[in-house]
Amino acid sequence: MSTRTAEERQRAIVLAARATGAVDVTALATQLGVAKETIRRDLRALEDHGLVRRTHGGAYPVESAGFETTLAFRATSHVPEKRRIAAAAAELLGDAETVFVDEGFTPQLIAEALPTDRPLTVVTASLPVAGALAETENMSVLLLGGRVRPGTLATVDHWTTKMLAGFVVDLAFIGANGISREHGLTTPDPAVSEVKAQAMRAARRTVFAGVHTKFGAVSFCRFAEVGALEAIVTSTLLPTAEAHRYSLLGPQVIRV
Repeated sequence: MSTRTAEERQRAIVLAARATGAVDVTALATQLGVAKETIRRDLRALEDHGLVRRTHGGAYPVESAGFETTLAFRATSHVPEKRRIAAAAAELLGDAETVFVDEGFTPQLIAEALPTDRPLTVVTASLPVAGALAETENMSVLLLGGRVRPGTLATVDHWTTKMLAGFVVDLAFIGANGISREHGLTTPDPAVSEVKAQAMRAARRTVFAGVHTKFGAVSFCRFAEVGALEAIVTSTLLPTAEAHRYSLLGPQVIRV
């Protein structure tokens, strides 16, 4: 029988979730030498504290001020879902001639899905996005300057926001670490939050694109309300009823 306290057990669960991207009730029960119901209780407590989100049979970590996944990790999780979402988001381009593309793996996939048969100016804080598009025909890429954050390889701080403040873009493709009806769009780092908020102020239209696991998750810094979005693009893994609740706040919700 385990002699760990509930607090020690819960800390171990959070560390395991953050290390692997998800945890399983049965495996944790075996590993920690306690009943599955004890693990379920731990997960409920951790969810109440905003550290994990429970799923059927397990949980995954919520990104917070103290924990954020890297771009390398994001490039390996939910990839087919992210590709579908990115393709659907790119179709919302309409007649936009200037677009802002956010940092993150899904926005990078959106950038790569943008049409190349007409001139387009792409403004981005993401080095991977700029690198992926720099030699694309008909695309003019404008990389925002600033301090480069390790992990996501995106520029932040006052240089970035000041440069953004000088633009008016037709459409912003925005990502977030969490989106909830109550707290809006959130991200762990205040510096990143500032860039996203400034990009939305600079844009005539804003589209949020993200996998189903982002919904209901709340991170540290709020940068926008759900009502500020023109559209939300996610997958059919977000239940219809939940999608409808988001649409009542204003945006069109597209599930692919």
